[in-house]
Amino acid sequence: MTAPGPQLTVLTRRLADTPAEFLAPSHVAAIVNDVAAALGARLPSEALQRIAAERDANRLAVTAILAWLLADDWFVATPPPQAALIDLMADAATELAATAKAAKFVADPERREELARVTLARLGWHPADETPDQAIDRLAAISGMERRRLLEASRASERRAREIREALARKAAEEAADKWSRE
Repeated sequence: MTAPGPQLTVLTRRLADTPAEFLAPSHVAAIVNDVAAALGARLPSEALQRIAAERDANRLAVTAILAWLLADDWFVATPPPQAALIDLMADAATELAATAKAAKFVADPERREELARVTLARLGWHPADETPDQAIDRLAAISGMERRRLLEASRASERRAREIREALARKAAEEAADKWSRE
């Protein structure tokens, strides 16, 4: 998040105005390809397959919503690097789809903000009226992806603590048995 991007309110308003067709798209590859062309990018067929070959309808709808957002005049005037665009449409779309239904990214104000912030962050920008640090903090505070990552880290930590407790209990039992057999 090194450069200022568009106003966050402009992006969230655009997301709120997402046409219903983008919530159940039938030709995601064509949508993504058209937006990429408007941004001056020509996506390789492998990238388009990676982006649109998914069979998960929610993931495809999130991808279409991202394409709708990127069709905004600001992005057309300031196109993102092709590699970042592919990362956003493939990887970020998958991560976002795992946290909420696509319709929530249109209907819910907090999810709209999350999608807009994730988009800007993945493309190397931050909202125009924020510093990079403010943008990072706010994204971490509202991100379903971040909550999911923290929950998984917490579960892994608890699992590791349980394994250590069990190992210590086994060792104590072995030492007690060894001491008892020596007496």
